[in-house]
Amino acid sequence: MELQAVLMAAGGGSRMTDLTYNTPKPMLPVGNKPLMWYPLNLLERVGFEEVIVITTREVHKMMSTDPKTKLDIKMKLDVVCIQEDGDMGTADALRHIHQKVKTDILVVSCDLITDVALHEVVDLFRAHNATVAMLMSKAHEFTETVPGQKGKKKTAEQRDFVGVDQSGKRLLFMANEADLEDGLIVRRSIIRKHPRMHIKTGLVDAHLYCLKKAVVDFLAENKSISSIRGELVPFLVRKQFSKMTSGQKRMDDTETVDQKNDGLTNDDLFFPSRDEALLQLAQERSCWNDHRGDMSEAYHGGKLRCYVHIMDQGLCYRVNTLSAYIEANRMVSHMWFCHRSAHFVVHPLLMLHFVFHPQMGSDSMIGAGCHVADKTSIKRSTIGISTTVKEKVKVTNSIIMHGVTIEEGCNIQGSVICSNAVIGRGADLKYCLVGNGQRIEPEGDTYSNTKKSILLEVSVTFGLV
Repeated sequence: MELQAVLMAAGGGSRMTDLTYNTPKPMLPVGNKPLMWYPLNLLERVGFEEVIVITTREVHKMMSTDPKTKLDIKMKLDVVCIQEDGDMGTADALRHIHQKVKTDILVVSCDLITDVALHEVVDLFRAHNATVAMLMSKAHEFTETVPGQKGKKKTAEQRDFVGVDQSGKRLLFMANEADLEDGLIVRRSIIRKHPRMHIKTGLVDAHLYCLKKAVVDFLAENKSISSIRGELVPFLVRKQFSKMTSGQKRMDDTETVDQKNDGLTNDDLFFPSRDEALLQLAQERSCWNDHRGDMSEAYHGGKLRCYVHIMDQGLCYRVNTLSAYIEANRMVSHMWFCHRSAHFVVHPLLMLHFVFHPQMGSDSMIGAGCHVADKTSIKRSTIGISTTVKEKVKVTNSIIMHGVTIEEGCNIQGSVICSNAVIGRGADLKYCLVGNGQRIEPEGDTYSNTKKSILLEVSVTFGLV
């Protein structure tokens, strides 16, 4: 492949700690597959044969030894383990693998589940000789009740303001609501070149980027940037309209402020090439030199060009919150049935883990090695690998992870039961979150909007949240 693929799988899942306390985020089961399987499957389907996986030693060990987290991927995985350091960002991770990067790269986050036509992003990157091309999608409103969070106020997400040209592809402006204390200010250099700019909100960064190798080289030399999404991409978007003449910087009215904030000079951003002189000569003598079509920017524009592909339709989830995790599990069963209609391509090995039971609704999934007794009802739910469901159990709209035991006569509705938990006989759970390895004993009691503490290894009491 002309691009090297890089999977970011070292995140701690700080926004979903109820689930990630005992299970690393890349290994959380979604549709009975580890979360990181989905971006790997996306890369494999389009022809990648090797992926650099940046992860932690804990995840690497689970990948190698735990049969429940087997990835079933034929690609070669070049695993690079980094320290579990909360201060290490995604740009730091790229800096860590700098020596392995030989070409331009495609970076994907481990928590992305999407049916995007990946060539849409890659073609943008190729056609416009872009510095960065990224994927965005419309924000999702999750309507499902989140277990254990009754009475909690939902924290409002701060919006991103994304400016694109008339084609909707050239990325001209990007800022977060938190950074706009003085209002939304657009630089004159942008307006002069693109007098009509569309400002969009309600978009989510999918954390899928095509990046020039020179960007990774730049990161290796400039260690002040820690995050791709929060720092690197906005930085490149701002700098793509900076100009230089005869080696001298020519700044517009706001450039001084930008440099003060960035701590970097324009010289750092104009990535040199060993073939720069030859490329310049080729452009000067090319019959395309005066072309004014779609490729005009590649010949007449600046050396930094940022592009975005915005998904208007289709599946695109960042599984980085509890509500997103619940929604993703709901969607996986739909992905399977759409595959039967040839609308969504799922890796064939995933089919081996679908065991259809007579008492299970068509919108549910049961993992391999499960034991499901008679007189059970499973509707709109996911049952994990090696789970035991005994007689007269009703499971509705719930996620049951791996190795769970559900005793006779239980009623589970709208809940998340983490791996290796035991639900005692006759328990009635409604919109509850039960932690990894926990045990619920009382027969006949009803627990509603309850979260069983996952921070304790011994028996604990329940508290209404």
